Amino acid sequence: MEYNPKAIEKKWQEHWKNKRTHEPLSDTSLPKKYILSMFPYPSGRIHMGHVRNYCIGDAIARHFRKQNFNVLHPIGWDAFGMPAENAAIKHKSHPKKWTYDNISNMREELDSLGLSFSNEREFATCDPIYSKWEQKFFIDMWNRGLIYRKKGFLNWCPNDQTVLANEQVIEGRCWRCDTEVVQKEMFQYYVKITDYAEELLGSLDTLEGRWPSQVLTMQRNWIGRSEGLSFAFKLTSSSKERIGGSFDSFEVFTTRPDTLYGVTYCALAPEHPLVRELMRQGKLPQESLEALAKMQNIPAKERAMIPKEGVALGLEAIHPLTGEAIPLWAANFVLTDYGSGAVMAVPAHDERDFEFAKKYQLPQKQVILSGVAPSLDEAAYTESGTLINSGIFDGLESESAKEKIIRYFEEHSLGRGVINYRLRDWGISRQRYWGTPIPLIHCPSCGIVPEDFSNLPITLPEDVVIDGEGNPLEKHPAWKECRCPKCGGKATRETDTMDTFVESSWYFLRYTTPKEEWETHALNEAMQRYWMGVDEYIGGIEHAILHLLYARFFTKVLRDLGYTETNEPFTHLLTQGMVLKDGAKMSKSKGNVVDPDELIERFGADTARLFVLFAAPPTRELEWNDSAVEGAYRFIKRLCDKAQFVQKVSSLPQIETATLSKTEKLARKKVHETLLKAQEVYSRKNAYAFNTLIASCMEALNALSDQENPAIFTEGYFILLSVLEPIIPHVAWELSQEYFGLANFKPLAPDTQALKSDSLTIAITVNGKKRGEIEMAPGSSNEAMLEAAKNEVSKWLEGMSIIKEIVVPDKLVNLVVKP
Repeated sequence: MEYNPKAIEKKWQEHWKNKRTHEPLSDTSLPKKYILSMFPYPSGRIHMGHVRNYCIGDAIARHFRKQNFNVLHPIGWDAFGMPAENAAIKHKSHPKKWTYDNISNMREELDSLGLSFSNEREFATCDPIYSKWEQKFFIDMWNRGLIYRKKGFLNWCPNDQTVLANEQVIEGRCWRCDTEVVQKEMFQYYVKITDYAEELLGSLDTLEGRWPSQVLTMQRNWIGRSEGLSFAFKLTSSSKERIGGSFDSFEVFTTRPDTLYGVTYCALAPEHPLVRELMRQGKLPQESLEALAKMQNIPAKERAMIPKEGVALGLEAIHPLTGEAIPLWAANFVLTDYGSGAVMAVPAHDERDFEFAKKYQLPQKQVILSGVAPSLDEAAYTESGTLINSGIFDGLESESAKEKIIRYFEEHSLGRGVINYRLRDWGISRQRYWGTPIPLIHCPSCGIVPEDFSNLPITLPEDVVIDGEGNPLEKHPAWKECRCPKCGGKATRETDTMDTFVESSWYFLRYTTPKEEWETHALNEAMQRYWMGVDEYIGGIEHAILHLLYARFFTKVLRDLGYTETNEPFTHLLTQGMVLKDGAKMSKSKGNVVDPDELIERFGADTARLFVLFAAPPTRELEWNDSAVEGAYRFIKRLCDKAQFVQKVSSLPQIETATLSKTEKLARKKVHETLLKAQEVYSRKNAYAFNTLIASCMEALNALSDQENPAIFTEGYFILLSVLEPIIPHVAWELSQEYFGLANFKPLAPDTQALKSDSLTIAITVNGKKRGEIEMAPGSSNEAMLEAAKNEVSKWLEGMSIIKEIVVPDKLVNLVVKP
């Protein structure tokens, strides 16, 4: 058959769409597979990273359809966000038009790859009906106390005019526009993800062996569970008098209560309320005020990477056990949103405290003793040991001392043992237009009131001026002014919109509900119970913390709100590697971008699919190679050329193995080994190593071509088309229709007789070096193997004495010799 990819691909893409071939079935008695690739942001063009991601998922989905599974393989659009608003400013367009135009363009590009997505469950997160249910979830969470509003210092992007989460600040700059981030005090809405910290951490154990260990480690570290002691330092009388009586004490948390007697100063975050009160009162030198303001303007995430700086506050606190006066400092390494924003400093036994104490010539006191402790003039001793200079706790080992000191504090009402987490509550307010409006109303009489469900969705006004100067919703009185749902009085809408990570935290659940129910149901209870969890979730490692953590959290919240019974959304996770060219990630700035449209135009979609699945295992980086692309095209063309040797028959020929020649047996064995390899690849044993499966298909086609039995070729070609269909579907369907009818694509099992070998190749080594091979019947005796091996490598044995003979049955003979 002449290979004409343009004609073939258009033909079959229309056929699949018209026949609804890729739509999930309503029959819940069938075994199911939910295959999902992370949905794209509609930037306007797909890139090779998209091609790789979606081809991996598509191959898996197509395979399981052939195995008679009911497959849900959907696509949608992560459509809200700042880039659309910024593009609207740049191009003098509207974010809505820009977004939906881009969706239309990208949908055509994805369709050109022949991806077997469900067309009927596609949606964009900016669709009003999606916003309706998201706003309903928000109200439910607000009423449950899982969302609250407070004022605080936040990461602010001056260019995008919006708040950023800590995770969205990269080396002090905005993750979107690379503008230097500043700190700004303002109100923000927070989701209480910390209420789920323990469950989020503990349930990671259920994902062992199903998620990459690297991702599990990253999530555990981000949640950051630690056990310790929480207690208060009381201010001295003179310090209370200096600050005007507005503060009596401050809380600290420590994981090392065994070092408590070694405290020589306390360090407070620059944003700590006590520090801010001193600044407000102007009770610090101008130099100190300027230094503190500078510290406050550095994002929390960046402070660990800069030199430690501090400001003496001129205040003292009382050590709860010794009664000593401890000086207070503000320090840039203390974070206001971790623990209480204040720490007890033990420079003799903490590297960070030691470094700070050395810089500012603060004292240190050794309270942990070990025979291998370094000189405290050079470094802190941070390991466990025996307590010294610790009053009644002298002589205790560290672990025992921790327990007894915590118990002592609890018995004397000085403090309590607590569990702390590094995880902070999720700030979801964004001061931009193109996002889901927060469904709250500010009433002078009733306070903050959620909107009535009957009024949802709260949609964005389209008659706005988007010029980059603040939030357009603030300047739209007709939209902003409203009536209070509670008292009916005049009120104003909340103008903040939600962080776009909210939309991507439940979209996978939404896909389970048929489109005809989207108006009336957030989630179809029976359908999400059938489809969830996602059997294979495919996306980049860059989403290991943010998206995956938020999605896990949101699923647990919706479970507790009664919307789902799912505990963990993603049963298996596959993190695919990046596509590189010339050793670097593809980007316009590097000039190394490969345009998928041009690739498909020149070689066809099947070539693009074959290349991205063959060039590297899915979890590894893929280096672009033009010659390998051409090689993929040549293989498909050769596959078409070889179709001339296929017999057009109504059923596959029956083959009697015993009558076959050695070459015929080898060809048939290679084909059935390929079928066995396919079972192995899709079982996840080797993380979907499509490259090895494609290599096996190439070897099998070569072996088929080396023999002349038409029955062997016909059977083998039939099997290869079935194995290759998930990878190069257009040409596989075309060839199957031409020579076998479409019944080709059904479950196939390898023939155990074909997999058997009449002989085995046995390697022969002399002193560990391979010197030859022999062909032996399976199960040959050790004596027969030795005799044949010695004859084969006789020249390597001349003048030598055999001192040891090692036989591995059916595999290896090793002879150890010496002169």
